[in-house]
Amino acid sequence: MSFVTCDLCDANEGNVAVITGLQWQSYGGRSCFAGEVVTVKCFEDNSRVKETLAMPGAGKVLVVDGGGSLRNALIGDMIAESAVKNGWEGIVIYGACRDVDELAKLDFGVLTLGCVPIKSVRRNEGQLNIDIEFGGVTIKPGNYIYVDNNGVIVSAKNLL
Repeated sequence: MSFVTCDLCDANEGNVAVITGLQWQSYGGRSCFAGEVVTVKCFEDNSRVKETLAMPGAGKVLVVDGGGSLRNALIGDMIAESAVKNGWEGIVIYGACRDVDELAKLDFGVLTLGCVPIKSVRRNEGQLNIDIEFGGVTIKPGNYIYVDNNGVIVSAKNLL
């Protein structure tokens, strides 16, 4: 998959939303990834993230509203390995990850606000496939998300 978010913005003016105001960090083996959005909303509990990435996800990107918390990681190497086995393109987390050296070895996109060595708490909480909002953009299940070194954009339709 090859694209540049700048070019997608230019070619689809008025039809894309740009997530702004956040300092993203790319930790996965893929810095450029895209796909149909599946959403999770959770806070310091990655139960729904783990469950979702254990299901088939070909052509999909999990977008997680983790409330911006950097206190607990919502993905690490084991969950990311499960995602790769299940065909997911990547994950965007408004929150943190861990195991960054291992994440970098995987053919999987991981974009988060930062990393922290502390694992998630597990209370079996969180919501799947609801509208979420961060960086000035409302992201709906079924939208399409595009990530590269220039930034993150969202569209209601597939741009590729």
